[in-house]
Amino acid sequence: MKDIKAYKNKYKLLLPELPERARRLVVASDAKMLGVSGITFVHKASGISRVTIMKGIQELELGISPPAGKNRQPGGGRKQIEHTDPTVLQDLHKLVEDSSRGDPEAPLLWTLESTRTLADALAKKNHTVSHVTVAKLLKHSDYSLQANQKTKEGVDHPDRDQQFQFINSLAKKYLKAGDPVISVDTKKKELVGSYKNPGKTWLPKGQPIEVNLHDFPDPKQPKAIPYGVYDIGADHGYIGVGIDHDTAEFAVATIRLWWKHLGKKRYPKSKRLLITADAGGSNGYRLKLWKTELQKFADETGLKITVCHFPPGTSKWNKIEHRLFSFISINWKGRPLTSYKVIVNLIGSTKTKTGLKVYAALDNHKYELRKQVSKQELQALKIVRHQFHGEWNYTIKPRN
Repeated sequence: MKDIKAYKNKYKLLLPELPERARRLVVASDAKMLGVSGITFVHKASGISRVTIMKGIQELELGISPPAGKNRQPGGGRKQIEHTDPTVLQDLHKLVEDSSRGDPEAPLLWTLESTRTLADALAKKNHTVSHVTVAKLLKHSDYSLQANQKTKEGVDHPDRDQQFQFINSLAKKYLKAGDPVISVDTKKKELVGSYKNPGKTWLPKGQPIEVNLHDFPDPKQPKAIPYGVYDIGADHGYIGVGIDHDTAEFAVATIRLWWKHLGKKRYPKSKRLLITADAGGSNGYRLKLWKTELQKFADETGLKITVCHFPPGTSKWNKIEHRLFSFISINWKGRPLTSYKVIVNLIGSTKTKTGLKVYAALDNHKYELRKQVSKQELQALKIVRHQFHGEWNYTIKPRN
């Protein structure tokens, strides 16, 4: 009686170590030896297709050999789809762009669409591709299949998807016109001192960096508050490292510094700016101070500032999370953040092969907590709310 388990173990150990033609001949030899139903048996044990096994049997019987030093006949092997269909990757990335999500501390992306759905969508764009190939293309593009994670901040809003589409459509218009589109958010606060930082870094053997044994919370312990501005069109980031409180005043101050040092130079002719932000935090859509500070910024620069907030509970969709913050975390992993200077330098040295550049500066200002906004200040805002969810989408115009 044939023991399929034994054959499976044999193939598992042997076949990965052999070149393609040798694998084909090994399974073909076994199929011939096993006689009737040998092809089916070997196919189930090895996972190699029946066609390939029959081809190996034919080669054994006819004595067909490839040229010296080669395992394939000339021209053998399937060409990669990226070579036969050069636009398939571009179209695939466009499909997953609007439905991709990222963890702020992880470099990989994941998509909400199934590979079969994506394969069907690509077929409508005249690409002949299977769901298996789609999975391979996503993996090579640094996407991964991940399980659920408890990071949701609330119940999904019924207009969530429409808001994503609204933001995406508006961002495309701004980028096409050459106007700036920025994604903003606050990165996780960090303790400043000799504390353990997750991750590992290369060091001489037996010489680890020694840090404090415990990281007990201490209100007096200095903390770094990195507020980020990610320029989507330029693939550049600007981080203001605060030392005080994460307030709306601090958030807009960082955006102001980004415009002064980088934005104004990159977009000298632009008269408008699109900001995409989370629904909460120091740039939350309910914050009066956020809007009054943006009004001051608009008055100073003459920019017409449009803000689009992601719906509550969807902060992980923000571009800055997986296009900027994740790479900063990678860059400083395993390194104690012993001083503000170290933090600024590590952030500023972050870069990627795809062209990401990051600029950082320390913000020594003190920002008042729970700063009040008067009724007169609110009435003086020159704000226009969009018809679709005006609480999330609004434009602040200069008053001069």
